Amino acid sequence: MAHTLPPLHILIAAPRGFCAGVDRAITIVEKAILLYGPPVYVRHEIVHNKFVVDRLRGMGAVFVDELDEVPDGRPVVFSAHGVPKVVPAAAEARGLDYLDATCPLVSKVHRQAQRLIEVGRHILFIGHEGHPEVVGTFGQVPEGAMTLVETIEQAEAIAVEDPDNLSFLTQTTLSVDDTAEIVAALQRRFPTIRAPRGEDICYATSNRQGAVKAIAPRAEKMLVIGATNSSNSLRLAEVAERLNVPARLIARAADIDWEWFGTPGTIGLTAGASAPEVLVREVVDALRQRFVVTEEEAAHVNEGMIFKLPRELVD
Repeated sequence: MAHTLPPLHILIAAPRGFCAGVDRAITIVEKAILLYGPPVYVRHEIVHNKFVVDRLRGMGAVFVDELDEVPDGRPVVFSAHGVPKVVPAAAEARGLDYLDATCPLVSKVHRQAQRLIEVGRHILFIGHEGHPEVVGTFGQVPEGAMTLVETIEQAEAIAVEDPDNLSFLTQTTLSVDDTAEIVAALQRRFPTIRAPRGEDICYATSNRQGAVKAIAPRAEKMLVIGATNSSNSLRLAEVAERLNVPARLIARAADIDWEWFGTPGTIGLTAGASAPEVLVREVVDALRQRFVVTEEEAAHVNEGMIFKLPRELVD
């Protein structure tokens, strides 16, 4: 008797995968390689995804940790997460051609930080210590002008010199729910704290978390495609776990732990903002080897966001 495969229904979250900022950053590196010829240097991973970084490396991108690793006369691209002010200043001092692939929504936070410091406010910045975006944002303002708040406990305990002269800003890739809790604690403790104009958490982060919430009630397990150093991908797995849906963050199909996966009837599948759609298809193909798969794309909201490329690459 032929062995029959068990059925599996896959709820594929939408939106998922590349956001406009990631798309723009990758295009900047590709076009820079066409414009200047290889090698084009990139300070830090352009986005947090090994598959994407390896593909660009194959085209002629060289990824470095610091600017002093870039030889004179070669162009350099700054990653989507943003850089401290001293980095472009150092590139200019050396006469290097540079392209800034900072996500425009991160740049918006940078500008807000600078404006708040100009009017003499102290900033409480909600984010994850050591994340490149946080390092870049802290590098926009004088030392001591901003204090990092990572947890609700810190929000409850933080002491400030002038409680009536505060503002808060946030990293763009945080948990919407966690951040709301931290903001509520800060607003309760410091009633006059100034909120940012509009939400700092980016539309793509919010939408991808919302899409997971929309499918989680129907799913027995959740697979999230993304890198372990990708803040927005980690948050997607957390969102599912909070809704009591066991979730795993995987870089690609080869990382699926089949023992953990078991034989569920319905699963959710999504991808972080720096994970390409090709990896989603790879995971579905791997599942098809073991199950009779049906797919359903569970649309949450449509995204039509496109960010302009730097002028140098358009002219």
